[in-house]
Amino acid sequence: MNLTAIIMLVIGLVLGALIWHMFKTIAYKEKVERANKDLESAKKEAEKIIKEAQLKAQETILEGRKTTEDQKNDLLREFKEREKRLNKREEQLALRDELNLSKEKEFKQIEKTQKEVEASIEMQKAAVEAESQKVKGELEKIAGMSQEEAKEKLVQKIEDEAKHIAAKKIKAIEEALAEDAEKLSKEIISTAIQRYSGEYVVENTVTTVALPNDEMKGRIIGREGRNIRAIEAVTGVDLIIDDTPEAVVISDFNPVRRQIASLTLQKLISDGRIHPGRIEEVFEAASKDVWKAIKEAGDQALFDLGIHKMHPDLILLIGRLRYRTSYSQNVWKHSIECGFLAGIMAAELNYSVKNARRAGLLHDIGKAVDHEIEGSHASIGAKLAEKYGEAKRIVTAIASHHGEVKPESVLDVIVSAADALSGARPGARREMTEAYIQRLTELENIATSFEGVDKSFAIQAGRELRVIVDTTKINDESAYILANDISKKIEEELTYPGQIKVVVIRETRVVSTAQ
Repeated sequence: MNLTAIIMLVIGLVLGALIWHMFKTIAYKEKVERANKDLESAKKEAEKIIKEAQLKAQETILEGRKTTEDQKNDLLREFKEREKRLNKREEQLALRDELNLSKEKEFKQIEKTQKEVEASIEMQKAAVEAESQKVKGELEKIAGMSQEEAKEKLVQKIEDEAKHIAAKKIKAIEEALAEDAEKLSKEIISTAIQRYSGEYVVENTVTTVALPNDEMKGRIIGREGRNIRAIEAVTGVDLIIDDTPEAVVISDFNPVRRQIASLTLQKLISDGRIHPGRIEEVFEAASKDVWKAIKEAGDQALFDLGIHKMHPDLILLIGRLRYRTSYSQNVWKHSIECGFLAGIMAAELNYSVKNARRAGLLHDIGKAVDHEIEGSHASIGAKLAEKYGEAKRIVTAIASHHGEVKPESVLDVIVSAADALSGARPGARREMTEAYIQRLTELENIATSFEGVDKSFAIQAGRELRVIVDTTKINDESAYILANDISKKIEEELTYPGQIKVVVIRETRVVSTAQ
């Protein structure tokens, strides 16, 4: 390597170092300048932020001062209002104290006056008492009565006035109730009658058996009476064979037994073979036929009325009513009729038709066994219904349909009304002439037993009792009390079908003759 090359290399290295140092110096100056610029910019930004913060601080201080000033003003205003209220209350308290003092003075004055008045009253009482004793003595001398007698007379007068007032009230109440109740009851009863069509022919229990000829009587009696004794022993009835042409009378208190005996005798007569062995055979067949008819009658009654789920023994009792009569009215048909009527009236009153029909059908069930058990048919029927699982409302309706038990519900009244309606319609029942006349006589005697009654007349077959009273003893108001008293006595002393209407008549007649 020559020297020139080395020198050139050295010179190149020096020049490179100088150039690198120069570039480095320029870059440093640029960084310093850039840093100075950034510093200036940061200072300006800081100054700007400081100024903005100072402005915000001043605004916050101003707002705080304003808020504080407002709160101060509000507190001052509230303080002034409280001060005004306190001043006003003090004025009111002062005024109240003045009023209390004034009232206290008035009370003291009133107490003083009251004491003076009480003292004056006591003096007047003493004077009045003395005067009263003096007047009592003079009155006793004038009237000729002692004080006790005068008291009794006064009490009697007060009682008469009270009765008079009570009668007026009874009259007013009855008139008010009659306006609506009579109209409604007539509508319900008329609807029930119109909607039910029943037979009007009275059916009698068969107690007489017709014979084809009088020679049959001898065959029934038999040699030495063995046939008639066998018939009576087997059937349990009494046969009465008398001079009645072509007839034999069966006597027994049990209607079913009488019906079986009647059917047995009819079959024996139609067959012609009458002897003890044949009698027992025919009796067994007749018993089956009658009990079959009883079961069918009970089922038919339930079917007609649409009644379900009844004890079989109770159905048989209903069928037994087919051979029972009351006042010549068939009880089985009467019970069915009552069931229909009760159902119709229940429908008009928005009550259960099924319950009403059931109670109406069973209301006379006690008559099926009343010859076997002691007691009224209503109480017997209620016990039977309870025994065979009928509901309490049905039992109560049966027990109360003749008033022996107090009615508890609408159903009780419906059944009682249906029973009266079925028995009271024309042709439903018949009495013997002697019993009928005796019942009318007793009815009139009950009315005439009351004081003030002049005459009494039983009319409409004993369904109505008209009572004519003495106008000097009975006034208009007392007539209402008299009518109620007569009705109660009739209910207590008489047995009668249906209902009896009591009409009290009071009138004044003035007669003058021109000559």
